Amino acid sequence: MKNFLTLFFLTFLTTPLFAQWSIDVEPGIAIQGYNEIRIPDEGGTLFDFNQDFNLQGPVIPIRLRLGFTFGERNHIFALYAPLGLRYDGAAPRTIDFENSTFPQGNNIDGYYQFNSYRLTYRRDLVRNDRWIVGVGFTGKIRDAVVRLRDESSYDFNDDVGFVPLIHLYTEYKLPKWSLYLEGDGLAAPQGRAFDFLVGGKGKIAPNLDLKAGYRVLEGGASNDTVYNFTIVNFGVVGLIYTL
Repeated sequence: MKNFLTLFFLTFLTTPLFAQWSIDVEPGIAIQGYNEIRIPDEGGTLFDFNQDFNLQGPVIPIRLRLGFTFGERNHIFALYAPLGLRYDGAAPRTIDFENSTFPQGNNIDGYYQFNSYRLTYRRDLVRNDRWIVGVGFTGKIRDAVVRLRDESSYDFNDDVGFVPLIHLYTEYKLPKWSLYLEGDGLAAPQGRAFDFLVGGKGKIAPNLDLKAGYRVLEGGASNDTVYNFTIVNFGVVGLIYTL
């Protein structure tokens, strides 16, 4: 029995009909929307990085995703999605942040990081000549940092945590390319997280697809220690290579 299972899995992983690897590289130009922060939530000063300071740009993060498809309808993805935004400008008001006070008028060097590491499983419920519709689950590790610095003070808040998300995928096939929507999202009383791409993709070589579209990253949390809600819009162009 053991030898049979070993043979089965080796055959399963090496047969193109049942298994396929993909590498998805996605650069994108980030356009900051609101980025509201108050740390701590009680006693801190509410400020908006985007409204109160200047975003240093252009910001062009690159996402990397490794995919594995088996049984045609099953997909596993491992994603690394870094995001770092830098800001500067004079403080429009006195800002109490963490354990420090940044007086009004002081030049502020600000930094906002929201790196994401995700593992996703998706199952295609519909798969035919025109449509692919799939649902799944994503386990996300967020690595978030907020930093402020002026001439005399420096303080930061960092947070690493696990977030469960629902994964959705819909694709409509045209003769030479496809329209699709893909992303992760979930909302709860403590906060929310949404990351969705709407765009198109088409084959430019036997094993290579070109994709382009609009991505929105939105969400945040409100609890005893942190209040932070942000939205970042992306114009993206990328390549998907299948093995």
